[in-house]
Amino acid sequence: MSKREAQFSLSALPLRPLLVSLLLVAGGCGSDTSGAPEAQAQATIKSYITAEMGKLAAASLALRAAAPAPDADGWNARTDAGAITAMQTQWKAARIAYEHIEGAIAVLFPDLDASTDERYDGFLESGPDADLFDGEGVTGIHALERILWAGQHPAPVVAFEMTLAGYQEAAFPANQAQATAFREGLATRLVTDVQSMQSMFAPLTLDTAAAFRGVIGSLGEQIEKIDLAAEGKEESRYAQHTLADMRANLAGGKTTYDAFRTWVKGTSGGAALDTEILAGFDRVSALYVGVSGDALPEVPAGFDPAAPTAAHLATPYGRIYAGLSQESDGTQPASLVSKMSEAADKLGIPQLPQ
Repeated sequence: MSKREAQFSLSALPLRPLLVSLLLVAGGCGSDTSGAPEAQAQATIKSYITAEMGKLAAASLALRAAAPAPDADGWNARTDAGAITAMQTQWKAARIAYEHIEGAIAVLFPDLDASTDERYDGFLESGPDADLFDGEGVTGIHALERILWAGQHPAPVVAFEMTLAGYQEAAFPANQAQATAFREGLATRLVTDVQSMQSMFAPLTLDTAAAFRGVIGSLGEQIEKIDLAAEGKEESRYAQHTLADMRANLAGGKTTYDAFRTWVKGTSGGAALDTEILAGFDRVSALYVGVSGDALPEVPAGFDPAAPTAAHLATPYGRIYAGLSQESDGTQPASLVSKMSEAADKLGIPQLPQ
């Protein structure tokens, strides 16, 4: 499901990323945050999102500033290597910041979320884009990623994208016009979209109860990222950065839960439940810490998510898949999702709309 299909679907909410269901409470209306734990959670989450938006904006500006000065040969992989590396570094910084807060952006600003984070195949559902540099049509973080890592895309990614109607091979800007368009079009579009998010978010208040339920739904997004990798369709597929995305996504969820810990521990049996929830976050984190680098482990040949073999599950990729499947299963009493749901019930937080 592309962002364009999912962004207004309430049934898709439980599978949105971490912080997925942060909802706008205009003018301070909405859930009662007069109690100290609730008010503290609200303030903490607002501060966190504001800070991460600042990091996202700074990295977007730095990426644009690092773009090579336009000249007749566009970008030269040898003479412009330093600039390209600098842009890739800033892209990674922007990506991490975005993953920390994507759920808030997706719900509060769905159009900006789509223009900033839609995948290439999602954009092509609306038609081909003849100019990959102008900041129209295919835009955002992954459009920049696709160009910055041109020539380095994994074979399964290329094989998948070549089947798309309107596919164009990714390439560096080949002339002065394209190099100018990259900097003043595509890179500037990311900057302006992020700055729009910042200015729109500043006066808003957030529904902290919905934020808590959003964390519960987040492991669905983790599983989706793993499943898509098996077909060369993962989000950060050009930079091979998906595992780093997942780590950042998990960190955003843990930060959100941390804002609720005082509230949870104040309930009957809440201290023990808090310990179990923290252990669940640690188990998921351990799945990722065991793999070095930013990329997911290689998908074993013949892997079938519907019926993985014991041999497949014994691989590094299979171990992450099996662990996430367990921790996201609400029917397993000891899973992270089950424990988080138990805490939400204790706090009287209602289920999200289906």
